[in-house]
Amino acid sequence: MTMVEMAAAGGFRTPFNVRLMARGCPAFGERGLDLGMHSKKRRFFGNGKLLMCCWEIREVCSSGKGTDKCEEWLIDLSKGSNYRGRSRIMPFSPPKSRFASKQEKFFSRCTPRSIGPQSRDSPPLRDTGIANEKDWGINLLNECVKESGTNEDGSTWYCEGGEELGENGFRCRWTMMGGQHPNGSSEWKETWWEKSDWTGYKELGVEKSGRNGEGDSWWETWKEVLHQDEWSNLARIERGAQKQAKSGTENVEWYENWWEKYDAKGWTEKGAHKYGKLNEQSWWEKWGEHYDGRGSVLKWTDKWAETKLGTKWGDKWEERFFASIGSRHGETWHVSPSSERWSRKWGEEHLGNGKVHKYGNSTSGEIWDIVVEEETYYEAEPHYGWADVVGDSTQLLSIQPREKPPGIFPNLDFSPPPEWPPEP
Repeated sequence: MTMVEMAAAGGFRTPFNVRLMARGCPAFGERGLDLGMHSKKRRFFGNGKLLMCCWEIREVCSSGKGTDKCEEWLIDLSKGSNYRGRSRIMPFSPPKSRFASKQEKFFSRCTPRSIGPQSRDSPPLRDTGIANEKDWGINLLNECVKESGTNEDGSTWYCEGGEELGENGFRCRWTMMGGQHPNGSSEWKETWWEKSDWTGYKELGVEKSGRNGEGDSWWETWKEVLHQDEWSNLARIERGAQKQAKSGTENVEWYENWWEKYDAKGWTEKGAHKYGKLNEQSWWEKWGEHYDGRGSVLKWTDKWAETKLGTKWGDKWEERFFASIGSRHGETWHVSPSSERWSRKWGEEHLGNGKVHKYGNSTSGEIWDIVVEEETYYEAEPHYGWADVVGDSTQLLSIQPREKPPGIFPNLDFSPPPEWPPEP
């Protein structure tokens, strides 16, 4: 079965099991210590959801009047618009594994025997976000090694491990492994690492890449970091993942950049940038969430798509809330190949007294401005927060730094932290 059975979920119309390649995750900065825990209170959105179906945008109105088929969205853009919750994109159907099980993958270690590490010839899946550390099975070698060999089928493999030391107590332990088909038509590579220094900075990461005989290529990186914020002096955990795939036989590719930041007082930031292309069609999506830990919430989504014929369409919205008072607003739009534009803009003002001011207009002549009695729902805190990420980061937290000699103090860097993430 060829890898390219063309791209569906989250941006494409036909089934697709595409493989990957791409760029790296930026380095985080700084230090980490005090792990306070934060209690959770949850409220959830009661309004509609915005789904990506195939490569068009489909609206599920909170009014409950039913849903439109994917094809109808593009044809009839005069359908009603209302508030939409954060979008969720349908994932690719996972390919049937031709390789070793997860246990065989991650616990077959480099040994003096002729059996090398099992092939990691498995691309990441679309729209799966940031994995937890336990899903990677990172198991670093305890000693420096350099091994290689040849399997019964003629494919070659190698495995290396080492340690790098630097100033300020810096230490990086790493393991790198890979393999190649006898004729060079396919290959894979995977690297694991952990980093630490005397400031309390800790980092755990993975990078993997590969290509197959059809020319499909893939790349993925994942990283989580513990450090101490130099301005608030609070412990912070940051996680990120980047994934990319490109077909070797079709004009198909996709890219995702995900990031999450948490601190011990409940401050949380999450977001993603995504891009995909299927032949004549391209699409983009960006979204973000920000919780200040004191009840203030900002969420937004912006997604759009276009064809080489000149058709463009998109949808975006934003909401801001604090103490049940806030606003939502958004726009759905479409541009024809002849540059004829249609749009519908809408807004809501939640007054905190059980009343909501709703207003909007469209280029087709629609207009509304009403006040209704309606309960306000929004998520005051993230469904996955500080306590969750601490519980899922046991391997990161257990990283042991180098022993610090008596009378040696770390050099603290108070320069501004690097931007996260960079634009793809």
